[in-house]
Amino acid sequence: MNPQLRRLLLDLGPLVVFFAIFQITHNIMYATAAFIPLILAALALGYWLERKLSPMAVVTAAMVVIFGGLTLYFNDAAFIKMKPTIIYAMFSALLLGGLAFNRLFIKYALSFEFEMPDATWRTLTWRWGIFFAILAVLNEIVWHNFSEGTWVAFKVWGILPLIFLFGALQAPLLMKHMPKDEA
Repeated sequence: MNPQLRRLLLDLGPLVVFFAIFQITHNIMYATAAFIPLILAALALGYWLERKLSPMAVVTAAMVVIFGGLTLYFNDAAFIKMKPTIIYAMFSALLLGGLAFNRLFIKYALSFEFEMPDATWRTLTWRWGIFFAILAVLNEIVWHNFSEGTWVAFKVWGILPLIFLFGALQAPLLMKHMPKDEA
C-alpha cells in the first residue's frame, strides 16, 4: 500500500469510526469510548509499520486520551468538543510563537519531505499558524452554537476538507522548491 495512503488511513480512520458510531447511536459517549482505543491502536500500528511516530499524531492521540477520558469520566461532551480547539490553538501558538524566537518548528515536522530555504519555511509557518488559529475559532463557534450532531458532522465534513484544501493551496509554494528530479 502507498505509504501516504496508509498514513492517511491511520490518521483519519479513528475519526471516521467516531463519526460512524455517532451517526448510528446518536451518542457521543459511545463514539468517544470507541475513539480512544482506536486512535491508540492507529498510533501503535503506524509505529509498527513505519518505525517512527509523527509528533502531531502523538500530540493528537494524547489529547484524545485526555479529553476523551475526561468526557467519559465526567459524562460531559464539552471536553471532547473543546479538544480540537485546544489542539489547533496549541499548533498555532507553537508555530507562531516559534517564529517570535526564530524557530521554524514546521521545518522539523516536514523537513524529511522537503528541502527549502528558511524564508519559504517562514512563509509556510505563518500560513499554517494563522490557519490553525482560524480552525480553533471555527470549532468554538460551532460547538457552542450548534447541535452535537452538527458539531460531529462539522469535524468530519467541515474541518477535514478545509485542512485538505488549505494543504493543497500550499502545493505551489512547495513545488517551487522541490528537487527537479522529483517535481
